[in-house]
Amino acid sequence: MHARSALFDLYGDHLRARGARAPVAALVRLLAPLGVQPPAVRTAVSRMVRQGWLEPVRTDGQPGYALTARARRRLDDAAARIYRTEQPGDGSGGAAAGRVDWDRHWHLCILREVPNARRREQLMNQLSFLGWAPLSDGAWVGLRNDGEVDQILAAEGLAADRFRAPVDDDAAAFARRVWRLDELGAAYDAWLVEAKALVDGATGDVTDEQAFAVRSELVHEWRKFLFVDPGLPDELLPADWAGARAAAFFDFHAERLSHAAGRFVDNCLTVH
Repeated sequence: MHARSALFDLYGDHLRARGARAPVAALVRLLAPLGVQPPAVRTAVSRMVRQGWLEPVRTDGQPGYALTARARRRLDDAAARIYRTEQPGDGSGGAAAGRVDWDRHWHLCILREVPNARRREQLMNQLSFLGWAPLSDGAWVGLRNDGEVDQILAAEGLAADRFRAPVDDDAAAFARRVWRLDELGAAYDAWLVEAKALVDGATGDVTDEQAFAVRSELVHEWRKFLFVDPGLPDELLPADWAGARAAAFFDFHAERLSHAAGRFVDNCLTVH
């Protein structure tokens, strides 16, 4: 697990609910069970500060780092999409948590100038995280008029025209093709096999540290779907959608391991 990804997971899954900050020493202790060495932690922290995700703070008299406002917004959105099958009353918004609010229109973004391959890849990574899919090198489709798209385009120095088009009777077939839902469903099935093997090693009498490590890896691998699953509404998904089975499995085991993992995090934060 790369240090930068591990830090995003740690802040999003644990520290966001604990003041969104931690001393450097605690970050080192927390990432040690994941095989991340102290120099890698410090290098990743410095990079995240330069990128505007973390900012230096003092925590209990120690040097530490807190999430920026931008990072909080991104991780709040990610959390709603990660825990997508939680029940009403738990603050998640119900079984459709993480799904895009859809107005039954396609939202189109047409670039006025097609960037080079490197910049296209950067743009694709950012727009895919927001649930948009490419129609060509210079055209994208999404399910909502997302203001963050405009922010991304402005940061990249790209101009675009935005359109809104009503869907027709072929909406489900279009979504299946554009978002490659057959491939995505197969990826969910493959993840489920690997996840079952992972959590089988965290049953019975496991330590808090072991529970934290297993849960962290579970979340880390699950989080990758944020970049490929747009959170389509049920009417656009195939019957017996593999993503629903995978989400139910993830939620059950993430919750099962959460208390022991949380104790480990709290202990690391209180050690001086």
